[in-house]
Amino acid sequence: MIDYSQIPSPCFVLDEERLRNNLALIRSVKERANVEIILAFKAFAMWSVFPVVHEYIQYSTASSVAEAQLAFEEMGNLAHTYAPVYSDKEFPAILKYSSHITFNSLAQFEHFHPQTKQAEHAISCGLRINPEFSSVGTDLYNPCSLGSRLGITADQLSDKLPEDIEGLHFHTLCESQSTDLEQTLDVVEKKFGRYFHQIKWLNMGGGHLMTRKNYDVEHLIHLLKTFQTKYPHLQLILEPGSAFAWETGELVSTVLDIVDNKGIITAMLDVSFACHMPDCLEMPYKPTILGATDPIVGKTTYRMGGNSCLSGDFVGDWSFDKPLHIGDRIVFWDMMHYTMVKTTYFNGVTHPSIAVWTRENKLRLIREFGYEDYKNRLS
Repeated sequence: MIDYSQIPSPCFVLDEERLRNNLALIRSVKERANVEIILAFKAFAMWSVFPVVHEYIQYSTASSVAEAQLAFEEMGNLAHTYAPVYSDKEFPAILKYSSHITFNSLAQFEHFHPQTKQAEHAISCGLRINPEFSSVGTDLYNPCSLGSRLGITADQLSDKLPEDIEGLHFHTLCESQSTDLEQTLDVVEKKFGRYFHQIKWLNMGGGHLMTRKNYDVEHLIHLLKTFQTKYPHLQLILEPGSAFAWETGELVSTVLDIVDNKGIITAMLDVSFACHMPDCLEMPYKPTILGATDPIVGKTTYRMGGNSCLSGDFVGDWSFDKPLHIGDRIVFWDMMHYTMVKTTYFNGVTHPSIAVWTRENKLRLIREFGYEDYKNRLS
């Protein structure tokens, strides 16, 4: 259990024990279902704990040159790489750091395919497919919405896949259940099953939130094993990101001021929703605060205000058992996946430190940020 009084503010702090519990579950699914599960950096790229991750899961997926290089340097492997579009300038580095490269369009594959054959090591090429079906309710995160730029639809393919295509990749889920995958697989099989005998691997993308408490892990394993009995020659790959870091750490902040405007009381924090928790504004969603609840009549209720100058840098409202005071800690629950990788330096506001709470119940401060980090980012 993290002792939040020992955590500097502001700070992202990861609980090593909770991370290991998630990793153990993910490894169990991998082994029992006989599939490959790889870490998606777009959701969790805290490379200081990659040695821990590597004890359980050895491979990763990248969506850019930087992520692919990070996989090579800090995970010690070549990445399964997919990006919506590749550039001539960056593709040689993509080749250097990737074992698998998935292309978003036939045009991109045709353009870069000759280079993949000249790489220093074998490259397995794949195509991202768009089954035009998704259970994701938020348009911002739905890759199968009408007119989506992501993936190739079935009507764009001929009866035979292009030469040297060894895999197909779909990504339709977002923090989803195994039943959502089941529905998607049914559609994928109907629309693209005719190509399965031509490929070696099928990548089912991310969004498999198998570490969430109400996720039916047994159903996921049964689903994957049943699919494998139909297509035993296919290597099945899952690349969740959120599942690795789900509920493994918090963002610790402090109340710096309290502002009252016509009865709306705002606790002004040393963190920003716009800069440090952008998903709260993008999705949008209201995060959990330890020790707080949704508004309750009769209890002191506060809006949480960020420290950037964006007018909409706030989320609310929460009730507390007792009034807040300047100096009180506000701890935002479950802030390790996506949140950390999407932070910005807007306004030059102080970036939260990064720390690990070890299994020995000790604080390990990984990094603090200062002026040079802000300055060097823009140059």
